[in-house]
Amino acid sequence: MAANTVTRSWRARGKDVSLVGMAAERTVESGQARLCAAHAGEGAPAIFLHAGVADRRMWGAEVQAAARTHHAIAYDRRGFGQTPHVDEAYSQVGDLLAVLDAMGGRDRAILVGSSQGGRIAIDAALAHPHRVAGLVLLAPAVSGAPRGDIPPAAQTLVGRLEAAEAAGDLELMNALEARLWLDGPLEAAGRVAGAARDLFLDMNGIALRAEAKGAEQAPPPAVDRLGEIAVPTLLIWGDLDFPYLQARSRLLAQTIPGARGHVVAGVAHLPGLERPAEVADMVSNFLSPAA
Repeated sequence: MAANTVTRSWRARGKDVSLVGMAAERTVESGQARLCAAHAGEGAPAIFLHAGVADRRMWGAEVQAAARTHHAIAYDRRGFGQTPHVDEAYSQVGDLLAVLDAMGGRDRAILVGSSQGGRIAIDAALAHPHRVAGLVLLAPAVSGAPRGDIPPAAQTLVGRLEAAEAAGDLELMNALEARLWLDGPLEAAGRVAGAARDLFLDMNGIALRAEAKGAEQAPPPAVDRLGEIAVPTLLIWGDLDFPYLQARSRLLAQTIPGARGHVVAGVAHLPGLERPAEVADMVSNFLSPAA
């Protein structure tokens, strides 16, 4: 995919979803994979790592805001968006470093990660501290952390999701994952509607349909090493998310030296998708605190 200067739009369930601010696209080779990335702005790199139910499009507003002061980069991981799986062993941190080397030079990057993207950001900060200048973590997963307790009111939904996965019903899986991760496990179905829901279903649908190839090399557990992180860190989470994920975010804010925590009222697991303008402001303030 050649770089271009035209803002791209993707079709999401009958609606155009513009990659606002992502005015140039390119691919980055990592092993046999070709990672599709979009970027804007100049300066020190800020790399955006999407959630496991999304792709780089979740970061449109945040990339646009970050590009005012930084070289903002968002890329599709293997099996998401426009990056297909490749039949080889790979490391998520290795792919991230390939993007940083190709697009950020040798500069240290600020990493902005949502959910699984947050896990990758944490792993990179621990494995390669000389390459990471700061972390913004939105309800992050953590390597080695056990899954917490599911509230009884959500256990039926989780059971239906597991049954749909066993039956290979991808459309039902997508709808149930939107219910759990976008609406919130204890909230009414369809709480989040409109463009945000359309985009979620399109992004997650691509991931669910992606042909599985290759195997991710598991990173070392990070859960007992969080105190080693030595860069400025901001934790963001929603008060409608799974309770154990809220507790994890609070724990990280207390455990990572100097970290700050911010809870966003009225959102679930994906604050960056539900409240893009609000999260974009928080990211911009973190990137340029004196601005």
